[in-house]
Amino acid sequence: MTTTPVHHLPPAYEPTAEITALIARRVPGLCLEAPFYTSEDMLAIDISEIFAKHWIFVATDAEIPEPGDYLTISVGPHSVILLRDDDEEISALHNVCRHRGARILNDPSGSVGNLVCGYHHWTYGSDGSLLHADSQPKDFDKTLFGLRKVAVQSVAGLIFICLSNAPPEDFASVATRIEPYLAPHQLRRTKVAAQVDLVEDGNWKLVMENNRECYHCDGHPELSCSLFPTYGYEPDGLPPRLRPAYDRYLAAEADLIQRCMEHDLPYQQIQELRGRATGFRIQREPMDGAGASFSPDGTPLSSKLLGELTEPTLGRLSMHWQPNAWFHVLSDHAVTFSVLPLAPNKTLLRTTWLVHEDAVEGEDYDLEDLKRVWQRTNEQDQTFVRRAQLGVTSPAYIPGPYAPNEYQVEDFCSWYIERLRVGTGMEGES
Repeated sequence: MTTTPVHHLPPAYEPTAEITALIARRVPGLCLEAPFYTSEDMLAIDISEIFAKHWIFVATDAEIPEPGDYLTISVGPHSVILLRDDDEEISALHNVCRHRGARILNDPSGSVGNLVCGYHHWTYGSDGSLLHADSQPKDFDKTLFGLRKVAVQSVAGLIFICLSNAPPEDFASVATRIEPYLAPHQLRRTKVAAQVDLVEDGNWKLVMENNRECYHCDGHPELSCSLFPTYGYEPDGLPPRLRPAYDRYLAAEADLIQRCMEHDLPYQQIQELRGRATGFRIQREPMDGAGASFSPDGTPLSSKLLGELTEPTLGRLSMHWQPNAWFHVLSDHAVTFSVLPLAPNKTLLRTTWLVHEDAVEGEDYDLEDLKRVWQRTNEQDQTFVRRAQLGVTSPAYIPGPYAPNEYQVEDFCSWYIERLRVGTGMEGES
């Protein structure tokens, strides 16, 4: 696991006085004020201070399995080439020719040898070094005109990038702690069964907030077959209707802990969603029904288990990542979710389903069954996010209070405000 050195990026976007005031007066425990979700200036700050300065999840190793395979990732005005190079390592490069700035790769994915700019045919190696530039003077130094690099890390098959020239230094410690949870599933030995891009009609923060609570889980009938709807509740705060589900949860949790101990799998919760640059949460948690997968009865959706796992009933390894991702890794498949802002009221949600590299569609798994729960859940959440965006756009909107079981939404918003204050030099202000 290595970090690629990066070149200096332009100065950060300067916040307006109005934006600075919004950040300064945020009240803990209340939703954010409307401009956080609707303002073009706020989106520019979000890209500059959140998405360009923190480690964001962008892809999996399985999406670029062979040398020459690439993806292009758009983060606001930034276009990044994610490429498996000739040494089978992952490189990340700014998708900007060093001649006159033309975009080099224009497809979302593909396979290349060298990187050739289609404008004047400047040619770069897979490491970004300039190999050929026609009609240059004799003293032209090709070593000065390589593609600008982006910091990149692959952790147990999950790929993160940071656009800053000074990425948060705590990433290594986080990676060391999450890798033992992910390692048994061997995500580098998976393949992409499906990937679905959904453009949601809402601000990226509303998409993330929606994911961080189960207060609305009655709106997810397919997901509620396997995901306990008690998520986030304290026992003394459970409504009576959820008590039977909570009793099942306690029994399933005890069974899961016993299985994890038998198979030497880490399961304890690590939750550090605020108070640090790289906020995260990870835990192996029980599932309802048979306890193995996102199916109507909780039974496995793929007969080919991940890695060398032999026990299917391992619940779900759940991970939350600030600012833009969440993950569910099971015994039989994994699902990753990445969020990228497109506009103040538009967000890309990319969902990727991974199965064992040797799993055969139609034999080991049915693709539609594999996708069904999260495809339906994403569509339902798309409706909730659209309604929330319409609401915060109304002049009648006043930020309301979070319920106790929405504590992770509060953690997300608090982390977000913390990072804006650090990035804009407001530490210590309240």
